[in-house]
Amino acid sequence: MFVDECVIKAHAGDGGRGCIAFRREKFEPWGGPNGGDGGRGGDVVLLGDDDTNNLIDFKYKPHWNGERGEHGQGKDCHGRDGKSAILRVPLGTVVTDEATGAVVTEVVQDGQQFILCRGGNGGWGNTHFKNSTNRAPRRANPGQLGGAGVYRLVLKSIADVGLVGFPNAGKSSLTNKITRARPKTAAYPFTTLHPQIGMIDDPEEFRGRRLMLADIPGLIEGASENRGLGHRFLRHIERCALLVLLVDMAGEDGRDPRDDYKHLLKELELYDPALLKKPRLVAANKMDLPAARKNLEKFRKRHEVTVLEISCLKGTGLNPLRRELFRRVAALRAREAKLLKAPSAVP
Repeated sequence: MFVDECVIKAHAGDGGRGCIAFRREKFEPWGGPNGGDGGRGGDVVLLGDDDTNNLIDFKYKPHWNGERGEHGQGKDCHGRDGKSAILRVPLGTVVTDEATGAVVTEVVQDGQQFILCRGGNGGWGNTHFKNSTNRAPRRANPGQLGGAGVYRLVLKSIADVGLVGFPNAGKSSLTNKITRARPKTAAYPFTTLHPQIGMIDDPEEFRGRRLMLADIPGLIEGASENRGLGHRFLRHIERCALLVLLVDMAGEDGRDPRDDYKHLLKELELYDPALLKKPRLVAANKMDLPAARKNLEKFRKRHEVTVLEISCLKGTGLNPLRRELFRRVAALRAREAKLLKAPSAVP
């Protein structure tokens, strides 16, 4: 099961109570105060984990609590701090506060930590309240309450390449061919019911590098208005560097490839206009069928966009597509790195 959105209730541990105690030893019946402090409550901590790919752990365990701090004891024994609750979340997780709707944080790096709810401090023992006028204080502080809240976790997959297309265009077949993911493939629409994340095998000239591909369920017209299965998964391509629009160039099911491409762009724009600013290319699938060649000529006349011809069934054109993906993503990443290193302009 793939879970990309859930609600959790988090409660950090309360601090332990401070202790009221007095030193009692032989020949010292009236020793001073020696009550220990309470321990600090455990935090609720988010931890970015590259080995986690969805939020299924939080669907079946929505309550996460930090451990309460141990109470202080006599003889200046301080209570033990409570253990923190560590929530391992996939990279790309966006956390929002359910009460306010405000974004709390985004976890985008492996090992990144964020304290979602902070544990309460432990209370002081009566040792802290001794002074020149009160040598035997009978006062200690209770521990502070730990923070709590209800939060929504939403996963936006971090992938290099986003694969978009209408149902039955061949997205799952392409994902099977060029990545190590193995999504279900069948000759009916909506075979893919949740996003598939796969690693693209590296060509020889890019040896040692990897590309992550996000295959989202097929879109239909009106997807941006919550129609079909693809609307809630469009967020998984927001972080992609490159978009691949897969088009059934053979026009099976009575579809016109030119209209399919136009409708795909429209749905992306309605969901988020920024998606149209991302670099993209078209993968023309099913080029092994007779009608595909004529449709491709008509497509090129209407749309000026890079088109790579492939056939997932025959396996033709997949290596050139793979090389082009690596080349483009490498160029985009190099450009981003150059912009980060460039000195900021002085106003």
